[in-house]
Amino acid sequence: MKYFMALVHKDNDSAFGISFPDLPSVFSAADVEEDLTANAIEALRLWAEDAALPEPFSYGDLMARAEIRAELAKGAFLARIPFIEDDTRVVRANVTFEKGMLDAIDAAARGRGLTRSAFLASAARKEIEAA
Repeated sequence: MKYFMALVHKDNDSAFGISFPDLPSVFSAADVEEDLTANAIEALRLWAEDAALPEPFSYGDLMARAEIRAELAKGAFLARIPFIEDDTRVVRANVTFEKGMLDAIDAAARGRGLTRSAFLASAARKEIEAA
């Protein structure tokens, strides 16, 4: 999985602005900090629909750039954003759970009107985005 560093800005009385030094034309925003990662992932996904993503810059490469250090000195911060490819191929995977955990997963999936697979995929996406 590729991870891109995002530069996050927050001015008084504004939303969080998200930009990617690797991809100057990719940007997003979030009203609350909790939405930063999901919105940034969506921006990467949308950009990747039209063009191949380059290899991400390393943290060291970014910190070597004077304009990045200047933004950080003004209060911006870096966030590591995973690129989750929007691939519609379905693949089969065998997984193993304790019986009690599997019962709890199935009950939670049923309660949400989802299949076990859809529930696990949703839970995994949320966990990856929260990292």
